Amino acid sequence: TGATNVVPGTMAVTFNFRYSTEVTAEQLKERVVEVLQRHGLDYDIVWTHSGLPFLTPVGELVNAATHAIKTVTGVDTQLSTSGGTSDGRFIAPTGAQVLELGVLNASIHQINEHVNVADLEPLAEIYEKILEQLLA
Repeated sequence: TGATNVVPGTMAVTFNFRYSTEVTAEQLKERVVEVLQRHGLDYDIVWTHSGLPFLTPVGELVNAATHAIKTVTGVDTQLSTSGGTSDGRFIAPTGAQVLELGVLNASIHQINEHVNVADLEPLAEIYEKILEQLLA
């Protein structure tokens, strides 16, 4: 109609929870339903789950990576689960240790996404040192 003061009869919302191992998908669903019910809303929800969160405990792989990073860069590593959705979610359920380690992603998902060539050599050296430790 072009009018800006019309109350719609229905509304559709799409959202994506990116959550950690500190909460379950079921707990998130319960929270959403509780909020909707608390406000007396009439709703239909279609849930789609794309993968479980994971957290690799400190072990042989993490120790090898942190040692290699310190050796190559002099930096004490800080483990983090930041960074968004991970393809590691498909590997973690097998019981394998999962660690994602790559170039800096300052331009990730942006126009002209790129990496600095100078970052590739130390990263390759880190990978080499990780393999040396794991295969020793």
